[in-house]
Amino acid sequence: MVALREVTRETVRAVCALEVHDHQKGYVASNALSIAQAHFEPGAAFRAVCLGAQPIGFAQWRRGDVPGLAILWRFMIDRAQQGRGHGRAALESVLLHLRTEGFSAVETSVVRGPASPLGFYLAQGFVELGRETPRGEWLLARPL
Repeated sequence: MVALREVTRETVRAVCALEVHDHQKGYVASNALSIAQAHFEPGAAFRAVCLGAQPIGFAQWRRGDVPGLAILWRFMIDRAQQGRGHGRAALESVLLHLRTEGFSAVETSVVRGPASPLGFYLAQGFVELGRETPRGEWLLARPL
């Protein structure tokens, strides 16, 4: 069963070693960079996505600029665990966690391209907002 767990001293190396497929690497930052950035972003939080005790992915979010909005900043599943439904289960866990934290909506962004996760997010109920971030990423949102 997929669950969100704190990244600890014991798990941080395993979480940082997780990688997407080579053709997906331009679409998500490394977990090590994400963890470092989170320490300098007010309101940021992150969790390991675990299958039992084994880290298989990573999720990171922060408060948005408007009340009730969460920003899903990073989300990934290790290449060895993709295609098994773990991404859908992990995303549902993240969304449930955000809802219990009092958020009412979530936004994320994707880089467009042949290995973009756009289709994954659309299949999970996100909708395109029709605008981009200043860095050229396409914005998506869904209610919680």
